[in-house]
Amino acid sequence: MSSNFPMIRVVLSALVALALLTAYPPGQASAQNRTITIVSFGGSYSRACEKGYHERFKAETGIDINFEDYNGGLAQIRAQVDVGNVYWDVVDLEIPDLVRGCDEGLLVPINIDDLSPGADGTPAADDFVEGTITECGVTKLFYSTIFAYNDARIGDVKPTSVGDFFDLEKFPGRRGMRRFPLVNLEFALMADGVPLDEVYATLDTEAGVARAFRKLDTIKEHIVWWETGAQPPQMLADGEVVMTTAYNGRIFNAQVLEDQPFVIVWDGQVLDTSGFGIVEGTRNLDAALRFLDFGTTAESMAGLARYIAYSPTRRSAMPLISTHAETGVDMRPHMPTTPENATRTLQNDWEWWSDNGEEMNERFSTWLAR
Repeated sequence: MSSNFPMIRVVLSALVALALLTAYPPGQASAQNRTITIVSFGGSYSRACEKGYHERFKAETGIDINFEDYNGGLAQIRAQVDVGNVYWDVVDLEIPDLVRGCDEGLLVPINIDDLSPGADGTPAADDFVEGTITECGVTKLFYSTIFAYNDARIGDVKPTSVGDFFDLEKFPGRRGMRRFPLVNLEFALMADGVPLDEVYATLDTEAGVARAFRKLDTIKEHIVWWETGAQPPQMLADGEVVMTTAYNGRIFNAQVLEDQPFVIVWDGQVLDTSGFGIVEGTRNLDAALRFLDFGTTAESMAGLARYIAYSPTRRSAMPLISTHAETGVDMRPHMPTTPENATRTLQNDWEWWSDNGEEMNERFSTWLAR
């Protein structure tokens, strides 16, 4: 009997494994565990997501959300997929990362026809604004990187253009910028006189990239680098910087929720979009797909816009935009896509960044180290 025991143990183990696979087939674990991990950018934005549609998702589906923060990029997703230990399910990604992550096999392909129609019944493929759907993800909002200042600290003369951000003589003091080449290179070229419609054509040349870095050189010693969206409002409030680049929604929240005397300069704003990608290898695929669909409905986009000033990427969501849920402030004038704010807007060329992002990241790191 003892000689057969190892074989019996192997057979029993195989039967247990088979039973577990039957009970929890791949992609069904979330339906059993009722929990998925959603990863996003933290701070007031994450709070807006929770209040805007996460709470409703949990109430309507019974699926709980484990919410984690990160600073963007693909490094952590790549590491999880490479070692086969995926513990993130849905990740909020900037659109160049959605494209790169798809190309690298890090994200699950999405069928747009499986997503819910618009608030007016329009099929999803026609409801999303052009350029906001990718093979492995769909976007849910437009946001802008702007620059802002603290009106209580700036003095009588106020900055009004992206060129003023680089003018240390007229506006002495430190500047806040994200420790990342995206937007910094665009801001530098616009401040150096490149027309909006020529920015990416200029960046597409070696001379153009060098020109952007030369412009950044003029303020490099005065830059305080930030990495999370919550930092710029705090830097302005503390007087650590005279002005800083920031996400428009973070500044808006500081204005309306904390009564901060911050002013957004919309000139040269870089309009961008972000959305959801599902990590390849997730054990909770069905629940992740359900969340992605729920989070990109017109109603969820409008719900988010009741807590932070980011514009929907669905056409049918725009008429649903109303007031701030907690203060009653009309949200429309604060949206980056509203006509008054969009007179000098640069649309981020995510295809250019998808093709050139890795090289620019390396060059930016080298430039920082000099």
